[in-house]
Amino acid sequence: MTERKPPGISFESWTDRQIREAEQRGAFAELPGFGKPLSELDQPYDELWWIRRKMASENMTAMLPPALALRKEAEDALAAVAAAPSERAVRALLEPVDEKIAAALLRPPPGPPLGRGRIDVEEAVRQWREARGAA
Repeated sequence: MTERKPPGISFESWTDRQIREAEQRGAFAELPGFGKPLSELDQPYDELWWIRRKMASENMTAMLPPALALRKEAEDALAAVAAAPSERAVRALLEPVDEKIAAALLRPPPGPPLGRGRIDVEEAVRQWREARGAA
């Protein structure tokens, strides 16, 4: 624990002395990320960066409001379509999520709005078929 600032010393010189002494003791030598560039340095500022980082590190997507969790589930399902091995697998990925979306549109869950419509499963299957043909 740091000591109290003695009277008669300016805050700046007292703080500088505390930092210099800590450096001499090697207190900053083995910090995580020492000598590495800051990963988010070139990204735009986000006021909620610490919340997003905490949620990602603890996999806290289950704590999202129902509409946002469903939106994320739909995005994940649509992203997984490209790796699906068959049309049946594409339908198995998308149909349950589409049913949940249909239910949410009929009876909106509490919280923010869903902000998306139903998934066109047939269109997704057609696009999957075209992508497979092109590959």
